[in-house]
Amino acid sequence: MQTFYVPESPHPRVVVIGGGFAGLHFCQQLANKDLQVILIDKNNFHQFPPLFYQVATSGLEPDAISFSLRKIFRNAENVFFRMAEVEKIGGDKNVLKTSIGAIEYDYLVIATGTTNNYYGLENVQEHALGLKTIQEALDVRSAILQNLEKATNTNEQPVRKSLTNIVICGGGPAGVELAGSFAEFKQFIFNKDYKELDPELMQVYLIEALDELLATMSDKSSEEAKEILEKLGVHVLMNTSVSDFDGHTVSLGNGETIESENLIWAAGVKGNLFPGLDDRSIVKGNRLKVNRQLKVENYENIFAIGDIALMEEDDWPHGHPQVAPAAIQHGKFLGSLFLNDFPASEKFSYFDKGQLATIGKKNAVLDKGKLHLKGFIGWFIWATVHLFSISGFKNRLRVGINWINSYISYEKRNRLIIRKYKD
Repeated sequence: MQTFYVPESPHPRVVVIGGGFAGLHFCQQLANKDLQVILIDKNNFHQFPPLFYQVATSGLEPDAISFSLRKIFRNAENVFFRMAEVEKIGGDKNVLKTSIGAIEYDYLVIATGTTNNYYGLENVQEHALGLKTIQEALDVRSAILQNLEKATNTNEQPVRKSLTNIVICGGGPAGVELAGSFAEFKQFIFNKDYKELDPELMQVYLIEALDELLATMSDKSSEEAKEILEKLGVHVLMNTSVSDFDGHTVSLGNGETIESENLIWAAGVKGNLFPGLDDRSIVKGNRLKVNRQLKVENYENIFAIGDIALMEEDDWPHGHPQVAPAAIQHGKFLGSLFLNDFPASEKFSYFDKGQLATIGKKNAVLDKGKLHLKGFIGWFIWATVHLFSISGFKNRLRVGINWINSYISYEKRNRLIIRKYKD
């Protein structure tokens, strides 16, 4: 059974769902080997999620952190890309159903990552802005800039305040980085570009349900991140949750409200799954439970890698962190297993390279074992790690030049409303 075209091959067929960090590095391991690899993604590009917040805050253009999958694999004779959305996984029938038809596989590798988790808050899901794709990052940029333009067209201060206030829900790395970047936008751009508005109109709020920011990092990093954000003028609300959002008013769990049309949701994620898999294989967070060779529980030829996979190790009883280094290591390891016929002795072990979060353009916090760094040194390491993680020399050069310009001038050049978020 096959309803969309792929070339005939005498080799086993490996179908990979998702061209993120895990899927990309897995396919690169198998390039020009004796396997046929079919990579399926709803986008025709690989994207770099750690820098979505810079697209959202006008620091980078999307094509600086997005890379054509066809170009990446143009010299891999055995890797074929198909742009499609997955509809159902056939499980035991070894068939994958997609928006362009069905395809049979010998092996299936699920690398679909995560999506926003709104925890059942339907109004929040309808009205809030997410930050899990490059499209959502552009939506954030467009929505904020459009609302600032609207604010200049009215004399009503309550309306202006609602249009200019920015509320970020979630105190993980994405939320902290967004808050710091928007705080600098207010400090160095808002009062220049929107001179008809009171500079104090724009307020940035960061809301976290726990009693600390950056919960997966050290207490020291958490405290320092909060201190830096507050120095930048961010209102950090701890032990506070969002209970509702109607598009104009953010309701908090403690009964208080914030007038804002700009709620950005960075509060949680869940696995991006599709129908067809055995419910027994799905665990907390909508993730797939895998063994130490990344094989999905209850299946012999289906694997999961990256954020969608939950592997228990002694040091990681709740699974590996859902970050790029873990996804890359998953992809490379599984690729080596395919090439070496799955030696029973080979078991994955996650190597923790440390955790980083940047706060504004001159500050970052870094944890690596007992090592802790902050300030410019932390920021420099953060910038270096991210720069060399970007695919392609030209893209690294573009991002590097943008960062140098921003570091010197605090300027954000990409404040163009190319496509409207909503009229």
